[in-house]
Amino acid sequence: MKSIFLKFLYVVASVKYSHIERNYRYHIRDNYFCRINQIKYFFRDYVKKENYKVTDFRGEFDQELRYVIPFAYWHHLNGTLKKTISCKNTKELYFFSENHEERYQEREWETSYAQYEFPNMTHSASFSFLKWRKVPYKQHYKNDIFVYDKPLLVIANKYNVEWDKPPLNFLSIDDLDNIISTYGHKYQIIYNRPLSTHIVSDNSETLDLNEHSWLREKYPEVLLMNDLYEAHTSIVNNFNHLQLMIYANCDRFISMHGGTAAFASCFGGTNVILSKGKPMEVHLNEFATIFPALSGAKILHANNKESLFNYLKKSL
Repeated sequence: MKSIFLKFLYVVASVKYSHIERNYRYHIRDNYFCRINQIKYFFRDYVKKENYKVTDFRGEFDQELRYVIPFAYWHHLNGTLKKTISCKNTKELYFFSENHEERYQEREWETSYAQYEFPNMTHSASFSFLKWRKVPYKQHYKNDIFVYDKPLLVIANKYNVEWDKPPLNFLSIDDLDNIISTYGHKYQIIYNRPLSTHIVSDNSETLDLNEHSWLREKYPEVLLMNDLYEAHTSIVNNFNHLQLMIYANCDRFISMHGGTAAFASCFGGTNVILSKGKPMEVHLNEFATIFPALSGAKILHANNKESLFNYLKKSL
């Protein structure tokens, strides 16, 4: 019955979104199924309202931020959240959960596409916000520790294998030189590209850009997130905790496609995202739907370096 119903939902998605590539319609179909699957919880969620819901996720960081945590937060507000389960170093991301277990040591991206227990599970041309609430990270983690003479600008870079291919969405040393020399007088820049030891791997190999030593030598005024972590181990529990505290004090972000962009979108302000080509986020218009919904942030999507620097001129 399930396979037949999924075929029917694919037909519905194909009729409604005939302009969208066939392969992408499967994602829309799956999201339809996820929402319909929530009907079985109607009595427990809206009538009985007992704390029964357990969320369990070890997939991609991007999807956890976009779909899983806002769903768990809705249950928290609804009084129906019992427990949350995720990977190590995620307790601070689920700060609202009274019972959070860091069960998994690594992420497995394949599991992200077999989760029908969340109303939104994967990429889609539309999302359900019925059981979804933006998580108030900025309000919760705003602090007086990471405050500087100039407003913060966080450059959230990455340099890793993407879709089993060489790095695509990243800022080179020349790009960083351009940004810092242009805007360093106006902003206190914090550069963030976590080491592989700082975050939980999701099977995307992290490569070496060799920019950290270059930054320390040429731009010592730029603060490196890795150095800040070493300097504040007495007050932060892990690297994610530090990121939450610093991002909460920031209103200007430059981020890269994927979890880096999703995380920077959770703190309001303006987030300029470099996402080259036409990935699903672009094809399904997600930079105009789910990304700004995460916090009310202004999302500026750049599909190439030229567009990125044009956005920076207008927004910084």
